[in-house]
Amino acid sequence: MQPKKYLFYVSQNYSYAILRPLQTEIKKRGDIVKWFLHGNEVNSDYIQKDEVVLNDILSAVAYKPDAVFVPGNVVPSFLSGIKVAVFHGFNSGKLNRKGREDHFNIRGCFDLYCTQGPNTTENFQWLANKHQHFLVLETGWPALDPLFSVKREYNNSTPTVLMCSTFSRNLTCAPILFDKIKELSSTGKWSWLVQFHPKMDRKIVEQYKSIQSEYLTFVETDNVIPLLQKADAMLCDTSSVLTMFLLQGKPVVTFNNISPDEYLLNIDDPGKLEESLELALKRPEALMEKISLFIKNTHPTQDGMASCRVLDKVENMIDTDERPLKAKPMNLIRSFKMRKSLGYWKLK
Repeated sequence: MQPKKYLFYVSQNYSYAILRPLQTEIKKRGDIVKWFLHGNEVNSDYIQKDEVVLNDILSAVAYKPDAVFVPGNVVPSFLSGIKVAVFHGFNSGKLNRKGREDHFNIRGCFDLYCTQGPNTTENFQWLANKHQHFLVLETGWPALDPLFSVKREYNNSTPTVLMCSTFSRNLTCAPILFDKIKELSSTGKWSWLVQFHPKMDRKIVEQYKSIQSEYLTFVETDNVIPLLQKADAMLCDTSSVLTMFLLQGKPVVTFNNISPDEYLLNIDDPGKLEESLELALKRPEALMEKISLFIKNTHPTQDGMASCRVLDKVENMIDTDERPLKAKPMNLIRSFKMRKSLGYWKLK
């Protein structure tokens, strides 16, 4: 049997950590995987020596993949193969311009959505029944396989707080909390790790870099998992990375979260930050029970085998020609825009 050919379609740096667990499983099965990097927001320096990159869209088309894995929202229809959505994060409740949850925006690009847990599977399955041009399977999120399968033990001499923030000007806590974090980090009471979304305003990034000390480290990385494992508590806003942290059974303090729930310690006053982090680090029983329920609904499978489930489903679709009932919509405007951005005008 010929090895299957897979393509990773990447437009952001966070895609590397999401897709590499899949790459490991693909190679384990004796199949082939190649990368295609699109746009100015993905840095090719993160490509590792044993990874194969297709340098132009003509090469990606000629490769004729059996399936294309996408941690973003769109993928060119003119690439061959099953289009698989593996998501770039969890649903953080952000609304698009039409007032709908952006996580569930169906753009007509994918044949298969590999969902993370019941609270996303149910919505996507409802949408699948409505549209009938894609399938849904709850697999867990491949990006978290290393979180659950690779255990790192940290003996922090002082409690460690990880601060993460989204880049959205309307939602980010970074500029508002800067003075307070500068003050708290100077005391040495806690160790601080600071990591922002790749699209964060560079002025804010430089602002936080300027207060680095023995107690505060600013981290730029394509893999946040070691930071999640090292920290004892998180400070965040609406960034979906807070979900990854909660799934470890660790508490999160949020600032002006747009949909705060009982599993979060949400504040709207910088003056309450210190006492809220102190409470989080004590891990009160009532809070931890709410976090446990959240885990059950969001990502209950913690066996580090999500990549296996994704590939099992994709292999079955390839080998049996299993497909949705209806063809995907034409998406003429989106298709034109993608062809223009990629400089590809050939017909299939």
